[in-house]
Amino acid sequence: MLAKGFTEPTERIKKLKRAIVDAIPYVESERAVLVTESYKETEGLSPIMRRAKAAEKIFNSLPITIHDNELIVGAITKNLRSTEICPEFSYDWVEKEFDTMATRIADPFQIPKETAAELKEAFKYWDGKTTSALADSYMSQETKDCISNGVFTVGNYFYGGVGHVCVDYGKVLKIGFTGIIRQVMEAMAKLDTSDPDYIKKKNFYEALIITYTAATRFAHRYAEKAREMAAVCLDAKRKAELLQIAANCDKVPKQGATNFYEACQSFWFVQILLQIEANGHSISPGRFDQYMNPYLAMDKDISHEFAQELVDCVWVKLNDINKTRDEVSAQAFAGYAVFQNLIVGGQTEDGLDATNEMSYMCMEAVAHVKLPAPSFSIRVHQNTPDEFLYRACELTRLGLGVPAMYNDEVIIPALCNRGVSLADARNYCIIGCVEPQCPHKTEGWHDAAFFNIAKVLEITLNNGKVGDKQLGPVTGDITSFTNLEQLFEAYKKQMEYFVYHLAEADSCVDYAHAERAPLPFLSALVDDCIGRGKSVQEGGAIYNFTGPQAFGVADAGDSLCAIKKHVFENKEITMAQLKEALDHNFGNCCDKTCSLAESTDEDRIYEAVKRILSNNGSINLADLQAQLSKPQKEASGSKEDYAQIKRILENTPWFGNDEDEVDMIARRCGQIYSYEVEKYKNPRGGQFQAGCYPVSANVLFGKDVGALPDGRLAKAPLADGVSPRQGKDTNGPTAAAMSVSKLDHANYSNGTLYNQKFLPSALAGDEGLKHFASIVRSYFDHKGMHVQFNVIDRDTLLAAQKDPDQYKDLVVRVAGYSAQFTVLAKEVQDDIISRTEQTL
Repeated sequence: MLAKGFTEPTERIKKLKRAIVDAIPYVESERAVLVTESYKETEGLSPIMRRAKAAEKIFNSLPITIHDNELIVGAITKNLRSTEICPEFSYDWVEKEFDTMATRIADPFQIPKETAAELKEAFKYWDGKTTSALADSYMSQETKDCISNGVFTVGNYFYGGVGHVCVDYGKVLKIGFTGIIRQVMEAMAKLDTSDPDYIKKKNFYEALIITYTAATRFAHRYAEKAREMAAVCLDAKRKAELLQIAANCDKVPKQGATNFYEACQSFWFVQILLQIEANGHSISPGRFDQYMNPYLAMDKDISHEFAQELVDCVWVKLNDINKTRDEVSAQAFAGYAVFQNLIVGGQTEDGLDATNEMSYMCMEAVAHVKLPAPSFSIRVHQNTPDEFLYRACELTRLGLGVPAMYNDEVIIPALCNRGVSLADARNYCIIGCVEPQCPHKTEGWHDAAFFNIAKVLEITLNNGKVGDKQLGPVTGDITSFTNLEQLFEAYKKQMEYFVYHLAEADSCVDYAHAERAPLPFLSALVDDCIGRGKSVQEGGAIYNFTGPQAFGVADAGDSLCAIKKHVFENKEITMAQLKEALDHNFGNCCDKTCSLAESTDEDRIYEAVKRILSNNGSINLADLQAQLSKPQKEASGSKEDYAQIKRILENTPWFGNDEDEVDMIARRCGQIYSYEVEKYKNPRGGQFQAGCYPVSANVLFGKDVGALPDGRLAKAPLADGVSPRQGKDTNGPTAAAMSVSKLDHANYSNGTLYNQKFLPSALAGDEGLKHFASIVRSYFDHKGMHVQFNVIDRDTLLAAQKDPDQYKDLVVRVAGYSAQFTVLAKEVQDDIISRTEQTL
C-alpha cells in the first residue's frame, strides 16, 4: 500500500491542543503600557535607539507565563491565543472598538474594562506620533480617494508592523545571541570615523547590543520562572521537566544549541521575540527542516518519539500567537490568521533534493496537532521523491487544507528574473500566504496591498467614475466601443492610473516605517543589516521588494469574454443595453440606481455615506439628507429584460474549463496589472513585484464592486486568487488546473494562489492517491506556481455552520492559510461552501 497513515499524538499534545481550541482570545495591555512608558522616557533619542530602549523595557518587564504540560516555553500574552497592542503603529481603531470587538462578525476578542482603561490612558501619548499618522500625512488626496472607493487598500502595514519575513534562525541555533553581539561589536570596531554615516551606523550597532542583551535576559527570566515552579511542584515528573526547561532557557538562545531540545527552544524564543518587537504578521519559520535537521542528526541521546513530541509542541505553540486587526481588516484576514508559513522539501543551494527526516516529521506533526498554524507548505521539483509527494497527498486527504504545494520549476526562475542569485533562489521559502523569498536576505514587503482588478474593470465600464465621482481618467463611453481592443485600451489606462496611486500609497507607508519604527531585533537576523550598518526598514536587506497582490482576475477575464461574444461578435445585446443592465444589477435591488421602492434603506444610506466621504472626507446630516433625497434614475428596461440579458451573458465559456479563448483574456487582464506594477521602485531601493492572491479579501472587497458582465450580481464575492469563479469550473480538476496554468505565473513573482476542493471519496485508496499526485505533477509541468486543496464535503460544512460547538476542531483552507471553520464569518464560510467540488 502507498498510504502509510499517521500515528496518534501523545496525551500531552492532546491536552495542549485542547487548551488552545478552548481558549477565548483576549486583548491585553502590558506591552502597550510598557512601550508608552519607554517612549516618554526617550524623547530626545534617535528612532533606532528609542526602539532598542522600548524592546529592552518590554523584554525585561513583560509578564512571564509557563502553562501546564509545556515542554517548549515562552509566550507573548498571559492568556492563550490572546494578543498585545502595538500603539506605535496605530491605536485609534482599537479605541473605537472597545465596546464592539467582542461581538464583531470576524475574529472577536474580549477586552476587559480594566484593560480598556489602561489602553485608553496609554493611547493619549500617541496622537500624531504613529507610523500610520506619518504615512497619512505623506499621502495625496487622490490616493486616499482610491482607497476609500475600494480600488485598493494598504491597511495591512498602515495599521501595523510589516512582518512578512523569514529570519536567520539557523544563525541563532549555531552561535546564539552572544555570537550575534560579537558580530555587531566586530562591525562597530571596523567603522571608519571619516564616513559621513559613522554616527548613524554606530548608533545602529549600539541599539542592537542593547536589544540582544535584553533578549538574552528575557530567556533567563523563563529559566528563573521554571525553577520557581519546580521548587513548589509536588509531581516528580513535572518537577524534572521544569528543571530541564530552566537549564535549556539558561543556555539558549544566549549560546548555540547543542542538542535537538535546545534547538527547538531556541527557535521558539526567536519566533516570539520577533512578534513582541512588532505586531507584523507572516513572520514565517521558512525551511524548518533544513536548519533543524542537523540538530536532530547530531543528537544521539534523543528518541524518535520524544523528538516528535517536541516538534508537536512547537506546532501547538505556533497556534498560541494571535493578532487583532480593525473590523474591516479582520474580515479580510478572517479566522485569526497569523500566516506563519513553514515549508519543507525542495532543493539545496546546488540543486539537489533537500528532503530529510525532519521533512517527514513535520508532516507527522501536522497530522498530530490538526490546528491552523503553521501554514504548512511543501516544495516540489522534478526530482522530488514520489514517497514525499505521496505522503503530502496523504496528509491533504485528512481535510486540513495543508500542505500548500509550490513549484520550484516556476518560482526559482521567477526569483532569478528579479535579480536573486541562483543559489539564493534555490533556497527560497514561502512567506505568509504564498509569497516566495530568499530567507534571511529579503525584505519583501509581501502583502503590501490588496488591489481589486474587478473594481478597475467596473470603473473602466463607467468611464472612470465611481457613482458621481470622476475617480479615474476619462477613457471613453463604453456604449461607443465596437471591439474588445478599445475596451482593453481603456482598461489599461485606468490600470496605469490606479497602480501609480497604489505605488504612492505603499511608498508613503514604507517611508513611515523607516522613519518611526526601525526594528533592531529583526534587523540583526536579516543579511546584510549588520554589514551595512542599517536596519531592514532603511534598506539593510540584500533583496528589497514591495509586493501588492491582485484579485478578481477571473472575474475580469470572464466579463470581457462575455462582452466579446455577446456584444461584439453575436450582437445579441448592445453595449448600451449591457450598461443599463449593470447599472440596475440585472433587475435585482442594487447600490446604484434602483428606484426608491426597490432599494432598501440600508443600501441607500450605505451608498450615500460612501459618496459623501469620497468627495468630502467628512459627513454631516445635511449632506446625508441631500444625497438620500436625490431623485433616482429610472430604468428604461424591465426586470425581465435585465434577467434575460443576464441569461445571455451567462451562456459563455468561463475561465476554468481549459478554453483558450477565455483563458487568454484572463491572462491578459492579469498581465496588464503585473507589468504595470513592476515599473515602480520602492524607498529601500528595490522593485515592486505583483502577486495574485486574496487572503479572504475577495469576499470583503466584492462588496465594493457592482454587477459585472459575467452575470455576477453587485456585492457578491469575487473569485479567490487565480482560481476560477465559484462553480464555473465544470469540466473537472484537470481542465481547471490547465486554465489556471495559462496565467503568467512567472511574472507574479510575489506569489499566486490556486484553491481546489475535492470530495473525500474522489481521493480514497491508493488509486485516489496516485491520481491526486498525478494532478499535482501535471499542473506543475504546465507551469502552475501553487495549488492547495480542501478535501471535505458540502454536508459536513453545512453541519458545522448549523452546530458549531460540535465542529470546533474542523480546520479548512480559506485562502493562503487554514483556519477553524467555525470561527470564520458566515459569508466567508459560504464562499468556501460554494467552491466547486471536484471528482476524478
